[in-house]
Amino acid sequence: MPNIKLENITKSYKDEVIVHNFNLTIPSGKFFALLGPSGSGKTTLLRLIAGFEKPDKGDIYLGDKRITDEPINERRVNTVFQHYALFPHLNVFDNVAYGLTVKKIPKDAIEKKVMKMLKVVGLEKHRNKSISQLSGGQQQRVALARAIVNEPQVLLLDEPLAALDLKLRERMVIELIDLQDQLGTTFVYVTHDQFEALTVADYMAIMNTDGEIEQVGTPKEIYEFPVSSFVAEFVGTTNIMKGTIEKSGDTYVLKTEKLGSLEIVTPDKKWAVKGAHVLMSLRPEKIEISKKKLDGFSNVLKGTVEAIVYYGRSTQYSVRVKNGSLVHVFEQNDEHFPKETIDYDDTVYLHWQKNNVVLLKK
Repeated sequence: MPNIKLENITKSYKDEVIVHNFNLTIPSGKFFALLGPSGSGKTTLLRLIAGFEKPDKGDIYLGDKRITDEPINERRVNTVFQHYALFPHLNVFDNVAYGLTVKKIPKDAIEKKVMKMLKVVGLEKHRNKSISQLSGGQQQRVALARAIVNEPQVLLLDEPLAALDLKLRERMVIELIDLQDQLGTTFVYVTHDQFEALTVADYMAIMNTDGEIEQVGTPKEIYEFPVSSFVAEFVGTTNIMKGTIEKSGDTYVLKTEKLGSLEIVTPDKKWAVKGAHVLMSLRPEKIEISKKKLDGFSNVLKGTVEAIVYYGRSTQYSVRVKNGSLVHVFEQNDEHFPKETIDYDDTVYLHWQKNNVVLLKK
């Protein structure tokens, strides 16, 4: 069931069109991420859903109800911003209770609701603390509790982790997933951080710099089967090459400018026919690297290691192949399955299966 529907939305600021004739459906009860570079219109869409902005054209629906012209306080939508906008003169309890107090809900009901929500976010023991006594992660939890205590149909999160350090961000990502699971509320999460989006989202939409959607799907669908070079390069790291499809018997061959002729799985795309000029995407972790030429692989390239970057859990190799192209390879570091030692200037072989290549429209 759709929870939020944007139909033919156009929004401009002065002479700049941010989104034009934009359409998106967000399913109910899911963790949905809007991912795109700065300036792609993600925050504008969030502000339109929340009611902070009005579209120049188009309609916004919450369930079956059109909310395009509804005031902010009448929408069952709450927002958590990058800067939490907490009241410094109020303690934790009063910050969370603020919206309920404005609605003049009875004090005993407020007490019950607020304490229930503080328990959900793990802050019940901090109810009397001032905001200045809390860490960044705790302040974020207060902002979440304040937004959720009003029982919104939709919770909008605008870069909520951007101000936190890396370790705290990683921990808060897991806490957000757990919170959404507990509540079953629709979360709409705006970010430009691809790893955050891939981690939290049940579904996600990738937006480009023109304010258009490139692809909607599960994180796995988008990462494994990107529909464009923009998606392939924006979500994760990949090797993009130009090529021409050549059919040879029952096997398709992709003749590339940089890597020579490669075997690929017979494509199921109508435009991927013999003679078509296309792009190929090959993820670095799909490539096996070895100083020996291994059997059982469809495609093999010989090259020289030019750069090595150690990331702890993985190592990235940059390999210069015979025609001068640079290919990036990720290898997992696992002490239980030690790999051979590969160093700078080593001659290596790159191996991958034909089903690891994804074809994209040029």
